[in-house]
Amino acid sequence: MSEDSEKEDYSDRTISDEDESDEDTFMKFVNEDIHQCALLTADSISDPFFPGTTQILLEYQLGRWVPRLREPRDLYGVSSSGPLSPTRWPYHCEVIDEKIEHIDWTPSNPEPMYIPTGLEMEPLYANSKEETVVYLAEDAYKEPCFVYSRVGGNRTPLKQPVDNCDDTLMFEARFESGNLQKVVKVAEYEYQLTVRPDLFTNKHTQWYYFQVTNTQAGIVYRFTIINFTKPASLYNRGMRPLFYSEKEASAHNIGWQRIGDQIKYYRNNQGQDRHHHFSLTWTFQFPHSKDTCYFAHCYPYTYTNLQEYLSGINNDPVRSKFCKIRVLCHTIARNMVYILTITTPLKNSESRKRKAVILTARVHPGETNSSWIMKGFLDYILGNSSDAKLLRDTFVFKVVPMLNPDGVIVGNYRCSLAGRDLNRNYTSLLKESFPSVWYTRNMIRRLMEKREVILYCDLHGHSKKENIFMYGCDGSDRCKALYLQQRIFPLMLSKNCPDKFSFSSCKFNIQKSKEGTGRVVMWKMGIRNSFTMEATFCGSTLGNKRGTHFNTKDLESMGYHFCDSLLDYCDPDRTKYYQCLKELEEMEKHINLEKVIDDSDTSLKEITLDLETSSHASDSSESNDSQTDLLKLNSQIKTKKIQLKTKKERNSTIARHQNIREEEQEVCDKGHLVQRHKESVSDVTDTRPSISDDCIFDYFRRQLPNQAKLPGRVPAWLLKRYLRQKPSSNINIRKCSTSWTPPRNLPLMSQRTLTISTSKWFQSLSRKSSESSLPLRGPKKRKKYSRVKATKTKDMKAASSKWEMTPSSSEKDADKSLQAEGSSQQGSMQTAPHPTKTKGGQPKKKHGQPTFHLKLQRDI
Repeated sequence: MSEDSEKEDYSDRTISDEDESDEDTFMKFVNEDIHQCALLTADSISDPFFPGTTQILLEYQLGRWVPRLREPRDLYGVSSSGPLSPTRWPYHCEVIDEKIEHIDWTPSNPEPMYIPTGLEMEPLYANSKEETVVYLAEDAYKEPCFVYSRVGGNRTPLKQPVDNCDDTLMFEARFESGNLQKVVKVAEYEYQLTVRPDLFTNKHTQWYYFQVTNTQAGIVYRFTIINFTKPASLYNRGMRPLFYSEKEASAHNIGWQRIGDQIKYYRNNQGQDRHHHFSLTWTFQFPHSKDTCYFAHCYPYTYTNLQEYLSGINNDPVRSKFCKIRVLCHTIARNMVYILTITTPLKNSESRKRKAVILTARVHPGETNSSWIMKGFLDYILGNSSDAKLLRDTFVFKVVPMLNPDGVIVGNYRCSLAGRDLNRNYTSLLKESFPSVWYTRNMIRRLMEKREVILYCDLHGHSKKENIFMYGCDGSDRCKALYLQQRIFPLMLSKNCPDKFSFSSCKFNIQKSKEGTGRVVMWKMGIRNSFTMEATFCGSTLGNKRGTHFNTKDLESMGYHFCDSLLDYCDPDRTKYYQCLKELEEMEKHINLEKVIDDSDTSLKEITLDLETSSHASDSSESNDSQTDLLKLNSQIKTKKIQLKTKKERNSTIARHQNIREEEQEVCDKGHLVQRHKESVSDVTDTRPSISDDCIFDYFRRQLPNQAKLPGRVPAWLLKRYLRQKPSSNINIRKCSTSWTPPRNLPLMSQRTLTISTSKWFQSLSRKSSESSLPLRGPKKRKKYSRVKATKTKDMKAASSKWEMTPSSSEKDADKSLQAEGSSQQGSMQTAPHPTKTKGGQPKKKHGQPTFHLKLQRDI
């Protein structure tokens, strides 16, 4: 800090004991004999031998003055003798003089979540000139951006919209972390509230914290906040607003508690510029009349609370030995960002042996639950337990408890006074705009040059999900060792805290929109375990705490569990480590198996959509090469994107396929059996019921010379797979091309020798294929597949036409020539007849079983 800035920003300086003693000593030196003075500064002596500085102290010892350097002054905001650094506000913000304080209290019983009854009202308010505005904060819009800060904010007299002359409630939010913009009285006991957006933005309306006075007991009031912007909210999942009564606190020692009935979060009609707003409404009763009460989105934790906590650490002779508090930087409003270094005092030989752990919190000012987790962590790590001492002996902890004090002070939800989200700007080079994240990143980079950083964790709050969980990073290379190792610490945390921490809610990926977050930036810098811990604003769905809200003690306990899991992670006895690693490997196998099943179901779903299905659903078996087909199927699904078609394209395709099917469809009566055609023009071997399926479906697998040029052709293996999955008595096959013709001089076979009982054939085929695919297709897959199949076959009467291709003009001509040639040689040749149907339109059946007939023709 420069001398000019020190003179200008005099409020950041503190007065130490030695400064005061210097002045007293100087007065003694003036009024008393010099030999009676024990200590004075060099500048108090008018001797050119001594420089004019206050950094040299003169101590009188054994008849002479001995110079020595002064101890470093307390320039870090927390002094054992001086006052705390006062909070600085944007100059235009109005701030009341009253200091808001709340007692620390934990309810004896867990507070249950609200269970909706279905009868909750959705009040919709229309703008009216007769509305009574009882509170309006206009100071937030006096400047479009931050200009400068001032201790205490605006110094003009504060306005009071409504006098305390009737039963109207009085509202106030012009205090630290408070947020309320406007209140309108819409009925005698009903109020419409508007939350202030983050300063110098027009969004991020989520955090509210305000005071209510002039209350009346025994009356049902309704509050409705009308300008939330998130479509989903925990208020629709049982979350209740927080309430605090000063009379309850003084009389019964009761602090923040969950209250509210008729809670409803819904979309309203207040949308502007195509952005819809959402309302939160609830009813309640005040416990006392003429009381001072508060409402909040989450348990408040202000910048002043942090300073008082750090001052207590600094004044403690024990904790201050292994916890050094310094100023990391100053914000753009000149508020201090503190950094704590916690470790047992190092010896020179141990300076580089200890590994580092980094924790940060409150980058988003409205996520106050992160500060309570941080408080719990600091309480434990600075305690006198043997585990805490072991952690201090083993690691060097670097802790930044509040990254965004400016936003905390003014009551923002997400942004700093720059109007930007700091947790998207860790890659920014704008030190003046984002000083806290810039200096944090720089501090970590310098720390990594000295010692290994084994873990980085940024504490947050979450507004849409229950429980506590973590977000981690996962590289694209997916090295198995690192892939699993990054999940060990969250898994240990879930085992140590099973009723609060959910491992299944953890995610390990890097989205493009999150590349500027602290978690991703630190991971790219080389910190292998880089996490964001997300704590819900609501409560738990796990274990004994299921269906209840988290209180401050629950959040603080996560700090202890974090330390406990860190000991387990670095325990020289690697039993727990390898146990978690083994569990993760099993989870990975299970996930991969489910992915294969899901991919297979996806492909089967596509086949069901594109091929005609039989009304009879069955668990069909697969052939011996089903695993190969499945692997091919999975690889194609992963590498090839499905191109969606418009409705017009789909309709034209359906019409085209219907015309093709009407013109070229050839159906064998009660089935079809195709003989195997070898590469040479040798005789076709006889076909028996025991023949292999490779022989039966060789026609469909055959690669035609011009196949690549024909759009829409069904892949042979896919059609083969489908036919095996769905043994239907109505199999439609048409002529595809003239590029392949049956060989000449084929031996004629009687119809008797080619008639096969399909029930026996499909039974043997199903038995063989099920044996080959047994390890891969479990009960879960078969269940899912039959469900998808049953769902899709209801309205899929002519779906098989989607896989039939549109023939080219040359193919149509060739087909017509073949038909003409076949009709001219009808006397010496046999042709495949068209199917014979009954009145109901179904092929005839013999003894309830379909039969296949194949009649071959000869070229003469």
